[in-house]
Amino acid sequence: MAKFYAELTPALCEFIGRQHMFFTATAGPAGRINLSPKGLDSFRILNVSRVAYLDLTGSGNETAAHLKRDGRITFMFCSFDATPLILRLYGQGRAIQPRQQEWAALRAHFPPLPGARQIIVADIASAQTSCGYGVPRYDFHAQRDTLAQWAEKKGPQGLEAYWHDKNQRSVDGLPTGLLGD
Repeated sequence: MAKFYAELTPALCEFIGRQHMFFTATAGPAGRINLSPKGLDSFRILNVSRVAYLDLTGSGNETAAHLKRDGRITFMFCSFDATPLILRLYGQGRAIQPRQQEWAALRAHFPPLPGARQIIVADIASAQTSCGYGVPRYDFHAQRDTLAQWAEKKGPQGLEAYWHDKNQRSVDGLPTGLLGD
């Protein structure tokens, strides 16, 4: 049975802390819906109604573009161990880039992962749990280091050039705001 919460409880926070992966979902007013897997110790609970994740450089920047237009975001955490559970967080989000005043204080919550391009902050309106009985069981082995190696090889100037070429617009042509548009 689905159960709704107005804010994150200690048990929900503990569940989030045990997960090695989470998913984000966003959508603009039209066009594609984006659903992305995330990992690498990049999610933080700031308080019972605010969360954030360190967004690392990737092939697209759909989340930032959608948040700029619409603001809606859903996070999903799935248990892949013996105790099934799915947790969804529903909220309004925004992207904080390194040039913004809030960046330094928020960045301090995360490990020094290479390739950080923005921090997605979301105010959570509600949380929902569901059974997860249909989710398969998997064993966690390790986080991948491919993205970190790629970002380190690019270096700061290479990453900025990549952001300029690949991360300023969504697949549907929406501006992301990454470089100040």
